[in-house]
Amino acid sequence: MSDLLVDLVTLSRTLGDPARDLAMLAEGNTSARIDDATFYVKASGFSMGTINPDGFVAVHFAPILAAMDGPSLSDDAVRACLAESRVTQEGSALPSVETFMHAYLLSLPDVQVIGHTHPTSLIALLSIDESEAIAARRIFPDEVVCCGPASCYVPYTDPGLPLARAIRASVGEYVDRYGSVPKTIWLANHGLIALGRSNREIESATFMSAKAARVWLAAMASGQRVRPLTQEQIERIHTRPDEHHRQRLLWAVGRAESAPPEPAE
Repeated sequence: MSDLLVDLVTLSRTLGDPARDLAMLAEGNTSARIDDATFYVKASGFSMGTINPDGFVAVHFAPILAAMDGPSLSDDAVRACLAESRVTQEGSALPSVETFMHAYLLSLPDVQVIGHTHPTSLIALLSIDESEAIAARRIFPDEVVCCGPASCYVPYTDPGLPLARAIRASVGEYVDRYGSVPKTIWLANHGLIALGRSNREIESATFMSAKAARVWLAAMASGQRVRPLTQEQIERIHTRPDEHHRQRLLWAVGRAESAPPEPAE
């Protein structure tokens, strides 16, 4: 088993831990780039909290990205595309229907790992009319440090290929505005995507996004006017050298100290 797959299993179990309330049952998915041509992605139907290496599928980028630029596909055609994209045709595991968004996001600069979760607190925030405006705001400094100056926002779209295309459009707009790839993507009425170079980047962005959502909900429930950071304050935090140093320490790339247990026979 490769180090990359060990790390992906470890990340998935961390995000799928029921105590963290980020994903339950078969919710959420993760992925990691193997090389320029292939990547691992969670197979459909597996629970992240208990997943083992056999819960991941190695997939070719090319057919998935080609489908992104092609015509609309029926559900059966999507399933066939996912099945045919597997590096090996052995076994029955089918890549997640969200493989399309994973392929696109992993093709972006400096993105090596993806974590997609459904934090209860964030879904609550994503279910109100003001969620798009809130995605562009920050309420405390560490949210800027871990999640970037704003979150990319994607209106609700049918999961799978339509969602992947909507994400591509919204990320393009974000890059045009901010000059960099987003660290977090908010999917209306759906959940969160964290992008990064390592498990630690994904974990910090995910945990801090869930905390920020809880803070927003508590502040709004107080009945008082919520006072987010100003754009000037956000920009100051985002560009401070000491915060960049703290980011490097927080996101230092390193493998998990121990491998997860092998699947039970």
